Formats: sequence, C-alpha cells, structure tokens
Amino acid sequence: MNPNFVPPVNPQQIVSPSRDIYAVMGQENITRMIDDFYMELEKSSIREMFPRDMRASAEKSAAFFIGLLGGPPLYHQRYGNPMMRARHLPFPINQGARDEWLACFERVLEHATERYNFPAEHLEGFRKFLQGFSLWMMNSN
Repeated sequence: MNPNFVPPVNPQQIVSPSRDIYAVMGQENITRMIDDFYMELEKSSIREMFPRDMRASAEKSAAFFIGLLGGPPLYHQRYGNPMMRARHLPFPINQGARDEWLACFERVLEHATERYNFPAEHLEGFRKFLQGFSLWMMNSN
C-alpha cells in the first residue's frame, strides 16, 4: 500500500445500486451470486489477498450486498459499520487487482438475470456502482 495514494474517485459521487434489487432477488439469490463471485475469486490472480477458507469472506460480502441492495442490514448487525476502504487498506489494491476483481464479478453478472433473478433493468446501475466502489478501494499504483 502507498500511504500517499489518493483513489481516483470521489466516494460521494458513487451512486449506490437500486434498493429495489433485493425485492426481486431476495436474500438467497444474492447469497448464491456472491458465493459464485467468490468461486471466481478463488481461481483468480488476486486469490492470495483472501483467507485460505473463503467461506467467511463470502458470507461477510453477501451480508454487505444484501443490505446494499435493499435487504436487512445484516452486515451492520453482525460486524458494525462497513468502513470498506479501511478494511481493504491492508491489501495492496492497484489497477491490476481492481481489474481482476471486476472481471470476476463480470463473469458472474454475465448470466445474473437467469441464474439469480437479477432484475435486468438494474444491471447497468449495479455495474456502475462496482466500477466506482472498486476505484475507491484502490490504495496503490
């Protein structure tokens, strides 16, 4: 991590995805989508950034996305304030790591409407959120 690195995005300009997504997908589908995302991460070049057993990470991430997409605030209830940037600071996240993370998510989103009942009309907004969110997580060149 570079302590002088400034992420190339203003976090207040990152538009959250529609909270209507949860009403269509439900908790089970969001959890399955995030589980599949973590299976992609397990095969990726950024695998070493994650614990050996990725199950706990997938569960935490699912709790975050469930709340973000309009469901109950599971992450807050279980782990407190997300403070995602602070939680990711120990890991050197550069453009390459960001690109790999996004590519893993994109492989999952490619069939999200069929596999997880992701509402097609909200996919583009969710992708834009992931773009901005991942820029905010960057902490090195």
